[in-house]
Amino acid sequence: MKVAIFQFAIFGINSYVVYDPDTRCCAIIDPGMTNCKEENAIVDFIDRNKLSVKYVINTHLHIDHAVGNEFLKDKYNVPVLAHELDRPLGERMLLQAQMFGLPERFKNVEISEYLHDGEIIKIGNGELKVICVPGHSQGSVALYDEKDNFVIVGDALFSGSIGRTDLPGGDYDQLISSIRSRLLTLPPQTIVYPGHGPHTTIAQERQHNPYLNN
Repeated sequence: MKVAIFQFAIFGINSYVVYDPDTRCCAIIDPGMTNCKEENAIVDFIDRNKLSVKYVINTHLHIDHAVGNEFLKDKYNVPVLAHELDRPLGERMLLQAQMFGLPERFKNVEISEYLHDGEIIKIGNGELKVICVPGHSQGSVALYDEKDNFVIVGDALFSGSIGRTDLPGGDYDQLISSIRSRLLTLPPQTIVYPGHGPHTTIAQERQHNPYLNN
């Protein structure tokens, strides 16, 4: 599968469109659009590439990763996939929006289908495997494409850093354990697409991430 990256300004978030170029099926992961210009950027890409949206998927339900859910759910009439343990965060999405002064049109997130560890999400001929990586939030997941050699990790792991654990549901020891046992065990050449900042590789983080080498 191919990966298109969108960087949205207010939260500095990476949102992703993962698509199968043969069938034109796609999923939108962690939509962080907060205005019409950003929404149009996603829609224009979908239209220009003649893609068919099958899912909206959230690696976790902090507002920066899910603020665009409602727009996409209404636009494409597709289910929202996330882990059940992040449901309380989704139920407080409107409160999160108000804390950031975002418009009232943003609503709480209703999860259509719960993700489970080891589950395979089919996107045309492509597959994403769900890997639970709790610690940044209790319902954090990564999405791994073994065939095409990449993993989308949300805010669990960054280039040279890790996700913060001082938010509700965060647990530092749990996050470190999740990264070491669930992510660093992937093949070293695996490309890591994080929720913020530049992409990296498993090999790079094994060798140089200061949080994982002490």
